[in-house]
Amino acid sequence: MKIIIRECELQDYVDIVLLNKNEMGYNYPAEDTKGQLERLLRDNNHKLYVAKVADKIVGYIHANNHDLLYAPHLKNIMGIAVSADFRGKGIGKMLLNEVENWARDTGAWGVRLVSGATRTGAHAFYLACGYTLKKEQNNFNKIF
Repeated sequence: MKIIIRECELQDYVDIVLLNKNEMGYNYPAEDTKGQLERLLRDNNHKLYVAKVADKIVGYIHANNHDLLYAPHLKNIMGIAVSADFRGKGIGKMLLNEVENWARDTGAWGVRLVSGATRTGAHAFYLACGYTLKKEQNNFNKIF
């Protein structure tokens, strides 16, 4: 099985919608995803990579710059998803490596990510990839 990791392109949005829905439980409309992706692809503060097997996108990762007044510059993983049919084949690690390379190439101090409390399988994966659990926290929103 040949796995290709490449930068995301706008036409990848259809497969990303399915990954978001099937792997992460986010049922966000395809046209809205396309609009968001179009905007993010033009923004140098964001990087998106996809994993492709044959003609199908089977995974993706989205990262951005993370700059605070109390910590050095980091890259922040906003989302990562790999199709359940392709897990355990190194795709997630390959996607993480792309973001880690972007971080190194731009002088970032490291990479951070936040993962939902119930995603214990993902937590084990991140630990196996060398990430450490820094803290547990709550996530608050105010929607308008």
